[in-house]
Amino acid sequence: MAIVRTRRIIDNDGAAAVLAAADRKARETGARVVLAVVDPWGELVELRRTPGAQVASSRVAVDKARTAAIFVRPSREMEEQVTNGRIGALALHGASCLTGGIPLKVGDEVIGAIGTSGETPDEDEAISIAGAAAELSFTEVSALTYAGAKLAAEAAGAEAARRGVAPVISAVDEGGALMYLVRPDHAQVASVEVTTDKARTAAIYRRPSKDFEDQASGGRPSALHLARSVPLQGGIPIEYDGEVIGAIGVSGATSADEDNELAQIGAAAIAAAFAGAGNGNGQRNGAAFFAAADVAERFRNGGLLLDTAGYKIDAGRREAPGEVEYHEHTVDVMHVLEGNATVVLGGEMRDVREIAPGELRATGVDGGDRRDLRPGDVLAIPGGVPHQFVDVSEPFLYFVVKVAS
Repeated sequence: MAIVRTRRIIDNDGAAAVLAAADRKARETGARVVLAVVDPWGELVELRRTPGAQVASSRVAVDKARTAAIFVRPSREMEEQVTNGRIGALALHGASCLTGGIPLKVGDEVIGAIGTSGETPDEDEAISIAGAAAELSFTEVSALTYAGAKLAAEAAGAEAARRGVAPVISAVDEGGALMYLVRPDHAQVASVEVTTDKARTAAIYRRPSKDFEDQASGGRPSALHLARSVPLQGGIPIEYDGEVIGAIGVSGATSADEDNELAQIGAAAIAAAFAGAGNGNGQRNGAAFFAAADVAERFRNGGLLLDTAGYKIDAGRREAPGEVEYHEHTVDVMHVLEGNATVVLGGEMRDVREIAPGELRATGVDGGDRRDLRPGDVLAIPGGVPHQFVDVSEPFLYFVVKVAS
């Protein structure tokens, strides 16, 4: 499945054309209104006030437009639900159940919305409809897909599981709206909200959320007032072709630094997947190329170079012995690059726990065969074979190709 797609969003020229058409309609009837155009996430693009419009209508117009955009329908439908007895609709997050908001569409795709406030509901709506009928100008942008969000979040989740930690991991779109969530059984509940806050911050501000933590702790506490941001590291933007198309957030690992590191690994995994889709004799044939400098950078902390449905390439880095690992459905093929290690293969696992379907960890193993590893060695471990690194140099670097079996 595609991990990136193209979507259309109202641009400044389009917003101006919509407002001009709505403004003409308002002046024909002498309406005193405020007009607002928002993007698909309900964020303001442009606002206009006709002479004599009441001050309060500025916020109401934006509310109506936001409702039409994020619920992809005229806001009249929301008001009618309430009028007809569905009072619970008033609790819908982000909704303003007031007539006057109209989606802006190109084909079946909502690219924004217009809201009008200041006159009667019917008059407000008629003005918005006139604006929506204008010839729409829009921009085409790359957008993260569900498959792409899943890939990024699960790549970070796989690395977390390898380390024996259980954070909550989220992936959001460029507007900060949640697309995918990884929540291990042993993750702390509080992290569900925190991880999404971190990812949203990274997406809508187009920078790592750590920037805001550094500001707040480095003498600028007023950074806490930046709208919809949290000053907590662990949110990393997802970029495609130089543009931010989403973000990944991590919360609940052993430290804030590890949250940030895991988020970087998730973002790097989808970046590698983008590279794999676009590199291969100039063709989009699935071949992946990684420059030496990029590989060296990945080995600095360890983590996935490539994450696909059938196989993964991991730049493995160990600096100490680890837990027993058991992969029921994965074959590990290791190639040692630097350092020495001893690994125990097979045996009976002690104190076993399941961290994911088919993925077990244990504190130790009884029996098994010891194998010393040196640079140049290759080791293939079939699925279903426990293995544990019991002695490693610092650092021990090795490639791992993980193949689904």
